[in-house]
Amino acid sequence: MKMERLIGILSILLQREKITAPELAAQFEVSRRTIQRDIESLCRAGIPISTTQGTGGGISIMEGYRVDRTVLTGPEMQAILAGLRSLDSVSGTRRYAQLMEKLSAGTGRLIPGGAHMLIDLSSWYKTSLPPKIELIQGAMEQQRTICFRYFSPKEESVRTIEPCYLVFHWSDWYVWGWCRMREDFRLFKLNRMTELTIGEPFAPRCAPLPDLTPERIFPVKYQVTVLFDPACRWRLVEEYGADRFTVEPDGRLRFTGGFPDADSVLSWVLTFGDKAELLEPEELRQQLGDLTKTLAHRYQGRN
Repeated sequence: MKMERLIGILSILLQREKITAPELAAQFEVSRRTIQRDIESLCRAGIPISTTQGTGGGISIMEGYRVDRTVLTGPEMQAILAGLRSLDSVSGTRRYAQLMEKLSAGTGRLIPGGAHMLIDLSSWYKTSLPPKIELIQGAMEQQRTICFRYFSPKEESVRTIEPCYLVFHWSDWYVWGWCRMREDFRLFKLNRMTELTIGEPFAPRCAPLPDLTPERIFPVKYQVTVLFDPACRWRLVEEYGADRFTVEPDGRLRFTGGFPDADSVLSWVLTFGDKAELLEPEELRQQLGDLTKTLAHRYQGRN
């Protein structure tokens, strides 16, 4: 991708006194004309690049503007490497690892031999998710809309959006963009999309960053209190932390927390089977009682 290539070229120019266009073209596997366009783009961005022709000539950053090559320390390069590897875990390729190799060309000393941080952003949906991410990335680069069928708790709809950002949050992937149906910016979960296609070109608009605070995305409607069997301690610690519950005299665990809707409360409590008792609010306690009676009747109907 062009942006990755520009970053790679700039990194090489910061690390080497001079390099030729054919060398860059071979390293990034593009034509010399593409490298020339990339250099023009860097110049327009304010990077003072000079080129000289003939024997001993090449491309370099103008003297006096060179950044110290030690501006990135070993740990900083390791952090970049961990981030790039995490992107490879999504796509199942080595594209970003190869970019890192190009960024560190000729400066192996900046990257210690052992990596101490590994980030895996891959999903259970390894077959369906990477193609969606690739398609959305391509649409954003080309400034084209994406069209898809979307399944939400409230409705099933066909949407067309102007994509702005791919977002990894709450252990899932989302796309943030201008929804033409709602005439506003919206966040869409990739796993809820089907029939995803690239649409028509659009004029870029000023896009705010998504507000991903839990209070904004999942406003609390119910404050609940639940008593759990001691055997559930590991799961409460994993999902909410050790400070979200207290231990009762009989050893049971008293949990309090906020939930955005009744379904999320009931479904969560049911996953604990008979090891959880919903105490409050009384409204949801009654709903859970009615639901368990319905389930008991359904599964006692067959012998």
